[in-house]
Amino acid sequence: MKKGLIIKIIMIIAILLIIAGIGYVAYGVFQKVTRKVENPIATIEIQDYGTIKMELYPDQAPNTVTNFIALANRGFYNGLTFHRTIPGFMIQGGDKNGNGTGTPTLDDLKGNGDTNPYAIKGEMLANNFTKNKIKMEKGVIAMARSDYSSISSTLTEESYNSAGSQFFIMHADTTYLNGLYTGFGKVIEGMEVVDKIANLEVTYRSSELAEGQEAPKDENGGDLTADMPLNRPVITSIHVETHGVDYGEPETMEPFNYYNYLMKYYNLGQ
Repeated sequence: MKKGLIIKIIMIIAILLIIAGIGYVAYGVFQKVTRKVENPIATIEIQDYGTIKMELYPDQAPNTVTNFIALANRGFYNGLTFHRTIPGFMIQGGDKNGNGTGTPTLDDLKGNGDTNPYAIKGEMLANNFTKNKIKMEKGVIAMARSDYSSISSTLTEESYNSAGSQFFIMHADTTYLNGLYTGFGKVIEGMEVVDKIANLEVTYRSSELAEGQEAPKDENGGDLTADMPLNRPVITSIHVETHGVDYGEPETMEPFNYYNYLMKYYNLGQ
């Protein structure tokens, strides 16, 4: 066989290999682009009540979903409770203090020994986050946050960016909350469990207090917490199936310090 012919054959083979390689790479890229990534599924096990499953929406509230996954899969929620339940409105849980006053720390989130509290930015329309289109409909899970508007109308940003670990599940469509809270998922199984919890007997209903009326007292003379179940349902565990996707760690921020704000406002301790 002539040398020139051999060279031509080698060149043809090389070209065919290059084409095959390009085709293989292109096919891999095509698969990645066209493959639909499954949304994370959160499973909440509640002692004596059953299981709630929720689909989370990272395309609507990416940092909020990341925060919830990180806390849940580190076991932060295990043993916590639903501390506020209002039928026809929502059920709220995920507070480490069990009464709505708790704030998670960076150690809760990362296990790094850092006991400083943290918050995350609100991913909702009122906070100029336009990607989130989730409406506050029955079954939607959203982040609870503080509301400092009664202190000052200038503290809207501090209010919107005050979520940490507490969440609530809507028990009814509540349109006046649309765009004001970060919805990040929805119940796909177990809505009957939400119904049971929403209708539990509570200490007293906040809606039943007349204007100016004081809260009922406990046996020690302290104010009872409104809308708190007499027997708070215990979250045995929350686990999120991410389908192999690593959502990493959320972006965090230093939470608003109400005490320091008051000190500065009244020129105390300066």
